[in-house]
Amino acid sequence: MACAQRYLNKVVIVTGGSRGIGRGIVKVFVQNGAKVVFCALEVEDGKTLESALNKEGPGSCMFVSCDMTKEDDIKRLINVTVGQFGQIDCLVNNAGWHPPHKATDDTTAEEFKDLLNLNLINYFLASKYALPYLRKTQGNIINLASLVATIGQKHAAPYVATKGAIIAMTKAMAVDESQYQVRVNCISPGNVMTPLWKELASQTENSSATIKEGENAQLIGRMGTEAESGLAALFLAADATFCTGIDLFLSGGAELNYGFKSQVP
Repeated sequence: MACAQRYLNKVVIVTGGSRGIGRGIVKVFVQNGAKVVFCALEVEDGKTLESALNKEGPGSCMFVSCDMTKEDDIKRLINVTVGQFGQIDCLVNNAGWHPPHKATDDTTAEEFKDLLNLNLINYFLASKYALPYLRKTQGNIINLASLVATIGQKHAAPYVATKGAIIAMTKAMAVDESQYQVRVNCISPGNVMTPLWKELASQTENSSATIKEGENAQLIGRMGTEAESGLAALFLAADATFCTGIDLFLSGGAELNYGFKSQVP
């Protein structure tokens, strides 16, 4: 017997949807009957994913090339979605980047400002322009934050700051939008195996050891998957109808228990 399609004919926008966690979210929503519009800078990756998922169904997807640091591109993404489908039921703000680890002393103001624009302001603007349509459908917003916003991370102060701001903005927006029955929630992933994780690991002295260390950071003893990220987003969109303003940890228990953490020689 086929599984029930939990988001049948709902219209979903996923930013940064061609790779990693975003790709996992696009796949799960398409598998559950949604009409997904996803965007990214990587045109070839986006077109390949679009073709593959439309063959598999049962939902459908459409790729839009988009630079989420540009306000006009964000407006175009919203307009294309509404022009194609007439509504928006869910916005998943996922586009962002984790730069290579760097000490505060070595980080410039311009690097911090650029990261704020990419990781935080794009979430705000996409929400701003999607909200008039989400209010009509009593839809929801899902923001991808990070576990490190809660527990901190070495040599990543700007990145951690952007993710902490996302959690705070999620709660504030949940308050504002409750009058329209629009729910606003976020997901804080721990270590999820993605192309970006592999890329960052490859920049270390021993990438295999770095990946193993990343796996061991979770009580469950492994990293999360793109598919599990998608299922978490689907839960918030389709099932968590009494949840707003929450931060869902997708962490494998990484925040629990004591560990060797001292940096004191």
